[in-house]
Amino acid sequence: MAITKEFLAPVGVMPVVVVDRVEDAVPITNALKAGGIKAVEITLRTPAALDAIRAIKAECEDILVGVGTVINHQNLKDIAAIGVDFAVSPGYTPTLLKQAQDLGVEMLPGVTSPSEVMLGMELGLSCFKLFPAVAVGGLPLLKSIGGPLPQVSFCPTGGLTIDTFTDFLALPNVACVGGTWLVPADAVAAKNWQAITDIAAATTAKISS
Repeated sequence: MAITKEFLAPVGVMPVVVVDRVEDAVPITNALKAGGIKAVEITLRTPAALDAIRAIKAECEDILVGVGTVINHQNLKDIAAIGVDFAVSPGYTPTLLKQAQDLGVEMLPGVTSPSEVMLGMELGLSCFKLFPAVAVGGLPLLKSIGGPLPQVSFCPTGGLTIDTFTDFLALPNVACVGGTWLVPADAVAAKNWQAITDIAAATTAKISS
């Protein structure tokens, strides 16, 4: 199953969240939601990740729950069992995409080049995560790809900041952006959920301004 631009566009900004403690998952998500965030990407980078995702799905309403760092079949089976809204990968293989389709998991696969985009298009995709966005070319790359491939949309992630993300959103081939600035590690460590809400609110205010 493939994610569409229509699915991504209302999201605007998608926080990329690393959860080290399960008990932080719901407060982080609620803090982001209070600041106007409509979707989160919880990465599978920690032992707490799957339990954190289960907690969010059980307790948090009116927010899309995506899972990042999905890189193999076991990851897909784990998140399909939880019933997440979508999956994000740093890259992709045709095998991984077929496994996601078989499990009914909507995928936003990572790419870094036009060749990867074209292969994905052959497999039925129209939306991709550009990752790591700034490191692989950022705004100039997205503008260049938009010339020959205007039908494709991106969620650039990696290296964006609260000061630069709107430059990416202004591009016609960018549906939404991903970012780590919304959930600072020091705020999580201090359980300062209001700080996260304030950052989220400042971020979403830039979209509507």
